[in-house]
Amino acid sequence: MGLLENKICLITGAGRGIGRAMAELFAENGAIVYANDTREGCMDEWIEEWQVKIPGKIHAIYFDITDEEQVKHAVMAIRKEYKRIDVLVNNAGVEFNELIGMISRKNMEFMLNVNVIGVVNMIQIVSRVMQKQPEGGSIINITSMTALRGNRGQLVYSATKGAVISITKSAAKELAEKKIRVNAIAPGLTLTPMMAQADPEKLQERIHNVCMGRLAEPMDIAKGCLFLASDLAGYVSGQVLPVDGCTIM
Repeated sequence: MGLLENKICLITGAGRGIGRAMAELFAENGAIVYANDTREGCMDEWIEEWQVKIPGKIHAIYFDITDEEQVKHAVMAIRKEYKRIDVLVNNAGVEFNELIGMISRKNMEFMLNVNVIGVVNMIQIVSRVMQKQPEGGSIINITSMTALRGNRGQLVYSATKGAVISITKSAAKELAEKKIRVNAIAPGLTLTPMMAQADPEKLQERIHNVCMGRLAEPMDIAKGCLFLASDLAGYVSGQVLPVDGCTIM
């Protein structure tokens, strides 16, 4: 039996990168996974291929986390099907890197809307389902090492991810009596499609600051999430787990 045997898990931003790795790892560990993305149809081919391997474990669910009505509709559809939601991973996020003096109001509002308001929407609505369950549930928010240490050119992004840490700690205190655990993962430099756009020279400089000598793979982050989602972390809440290969910043 896997660590998440028969648990119902909802992962936002699961169309690629870290979210996709989580969906696959959770399914391999026995979970029934609802993989979310806003881009209609973007996960269909991947999930169809996956069904050959482990049928019925990953389901696509398309909605915008910033739209409260869409979130309610999606969460109620899962509840109607399985009567519960055991794990929520707030992985969806957007990032724009802009230096002070060049920060775009449009990009700033977009990051705040997705990275902060979207996370609050998901926690509010999913926790209503979890608190009716005798066993409660586990909520995992994806923040960033930039939220803990800052980084040049990422003032707004790091601010939104810092907000995620504050959300995590406050939600953990408020929901503990409902048996709902709330934790966060802070990934370091991770090899995702977004990273492919980085300047190779500057990227190499940043890799030199990682004591383990490499970028994280999405699966490295997914494994940290697997621990926090599972009953192994049954007495862990309000924590931020860095998964950064021991980075010096």
